[in-house]
Parts: sequence; structure tokens; C-alpha cells
Amino acid sequence: MTIAKIVLTVIYVIAALAIITVVLLQEGKSAGLGSLGGGTNGSNNSYWDKNKKHSLEGKFERWTKLTAALFIILAVALMVLN
Repeated sequence: MTIAKIVLTVIYVIAALAIITVVLLQEGKSAGLGSLGGGTNGSNNSYWDKNKKHSLEGKFERWTKLTAALFIILAVALMVLN
């Protein structure tokens, strides 16, 4: 049981470092309060908005979601093992 806990802890730390790295690599979303009033910043009519998932920024967002899910699952698993 302790070996499983050690392995899960190591993977947990790697996932935490991966989340930090991927989030820091992402561009800032600087829409701010200006997007509340409508306008062109919030619409999804541009080519960039429709194909964003194929860009590097889209891949960063996908990896953020995956590593965050792994982080949460490992946190629950470590809690259950304790």
C-alpha cells in the first residue's frame, strides 16, 4: 500500500508541475470588463475563434483541462488511501 501511495504522490507532483507550466505558457485573456457590453470581442464569428482548438493556444487549453482532471483524480485517490 505504501508503494502505491508513493507512486501516486510522485505522479501527483508531476501533474502539479505540469499544470503550472501549461498555465504559464498560455496567453492572457485580456477582454476584461469590455466584453460585458457586447461588441466584437465576445462574438465567435472570426476564423480564429472557429479554429482556435487547432492552434497552440487551443492545445494549451486542452492540456490544462486534462492535467487538472488528473490532478483532481489523484488528489481524491490519495485522500482515499490515507
